Amino acid sequence: MEIFSIDDEVIDLEWCAKHGHTAPKGRKYRIIVDREKFVVDKECMTGKEILILAGKNPAEFQLRENLKGGKVVTIANDQKVCFTEPGVEKFKTLPLGETEGETLRREYSLLEEDVEFLDGLELPWEAVNIQGVQWVFVHSYPILEGYNVSIVTVGVRFSPGYATAQLDMAYFTPALSRSDAQSIGALSAVSLDGKEFQQWSRHRTPKNPWRPGIDNLSTHFAYIESWLCDEFIKRPKHAISA
Repeated sequence: MEIFSIDDEVIDLEWCAKHGHTAPKGRKYRIIVDREKFVVDKECMTGKEILILAGKNPAEFQLRENLKGGKVVTIANDQKVCFTEPGVEKFKTLPLGETEGETLRREYSLLEEDVEFLDGLELPWEAVNIQGVQWVFVHSYPILEGYNVSIVTVGVRFSPGYATAQLDMAYFTPALSRSDAQSIGALSAVSLDGKEFQQWSRHRTPKNPWRPGIDNLSTHFAYIESWLCDEFIKRPKHAISA
């Protein structure tokens, strides 16, 4: 385990954010981009400079900054990020979604609170009717470490009668698997919107019922995140044999 200090010549930004420190000026800075560590001697860099540092073409990728507390913001190519500002933690690059530059489909109206949630993700999203069923697709959605891919499209099927009726399950493309090769239960393949999705059959229980007037798309996505995390609680990570 690495030990860091606010007095080090090279300041580790992730460590600073987790321990409530603001990185001092006049040092070198260790930043994380897509889980890879880089040491830079600038206090501020543009989004474009960070993308190039990570070996990404700024015309093909966007930069997203993870701040302390789980907040994620998109950094424009010409926008400066100063590592000496509070809460700067790490960065992730996302390929510009296949819907970038195209018209995102809005084939039905969503609840205002759901639109607010989706817009707050700052990711491309679509509301699509498929054979009379309403779906939301969120593109370039980041997946936590431990799975075979770092971004996916997430699909959510809207039950008739939503928001009184509950939302259920989640659908991913590309399909998810664990990097340590352990199995994931209750999965099946489903064709949606001209693509192959992986259905995660996860359901609420009598102890955890849908709450009309409280639960909505944002709370359902919180459950989706918990399902992804729970896989590693039920079956902790282990190293793959060489």
